[in-house]
Amino acid sequence: MERQDLAIIGTGPAGLSAALTAKARNKSFLLFGSASLSPKVQKAHRIANYLGLPDISGEEMQRIFRAQLSSAGITVTEAKVTLIYPMGGYFSIQAGTEIYEAGAVILAGGMAPQKLLDGEEEFLGRGVSYCATCDAALYRGKSAIVIGYSPEEEAEARFLTEYADKVLYIPMYSREANPEPVAAADPKPVAAADPKPGAAADPGPVVEVRRVKPLAITGRMKADTLVTDEGELHADGIFVLRESVLPGQLVPGLAMDGNHVAVDRSMATNVPGCFAAGDITGTPYQYMKAAGEGNVAALSAVKYLDEQRRKAAGT
Repeated sequence: MERQDLAIIGTGPAGLSAALTAKARNKSFLLFGSASLSPKVQKAHRIANYLGLPDISGEEMQRIFRAQLSSAGITVTEAKVTLIYPMGGYFSIQAGTEIYEAGAVILAGGMAPQKLLDGEEEFLGRGVSYCATCDAALYRGKSAIVIGYSPEEEAEARFLTEYADKVLYIPMYSREANPEPVAAADPKPVAAADPKPGAAADPGPVVEVRRVKPLAITGRMKADTLVTDEGELHADGIFVLRESVLPGQLVPGLAMDGNHVAVDRSMATNVPGCFAAGDITGTPYQYMKAAGEGNVAALSAVKYLDEQRRKAAGT
């Protein structure tokens, strides 16, 4: 795919504001996230302080956001970004099995509440992965554990059965909140750990489901053990699939301020060409603040891109 000027990660108010600003400044960009936009906004019962939209429900705000995107001709690339790597002059962006390129990046994926498991960061790339679709082929004939933080990750577990001989799935959400599994190509069923007597056998590997609490990831040269509240589970690989990758793991070398991305007044991070906006930069967690920061981040990214072009042209 042709290199874009800008990649925007997140479809909440910050990401949408950044996309609209980039569009107004005539920059090419990709907007990564969910076409349904922000679950946080969608669930809001009433929003009282959003300028121009007084006392509006989250559902109605989402409808207005979608209409504005449509009228601006902005589409969402529905892919989870798992790695953004600075290449010196541009960024390489891994989303699913695809690699994209952009001259600048805006992180606007919101605030991920989950903490890293003990050992997760240590073994990342050595038995721990954030993308089953990307790394499934490495586990042909092997075993894998998938820790899924949302029902959408069930499709990734199914996909792994096309390669791995054994897949264990640990859902980190309640059964009551679990909708019908997301369909995958040639899907395999997700089976309970103790199937009902007389259940038909599936021709090939199935995904075993265990409801345990992961505590730590251990191993020697590579991760091979998940420590849980009910004991140890062993596998050749462990996939930790959150709705979004924590920013410190998403962009190598990114400076953090506690659990938030460290930025200056221009929303620039310590990585040249990388900007951040919205809840990911810290409190207050307000939609108005997020939208404003998205606008600032996009304008700063545009300025950065223009400066890079002038340097390249020697002017």
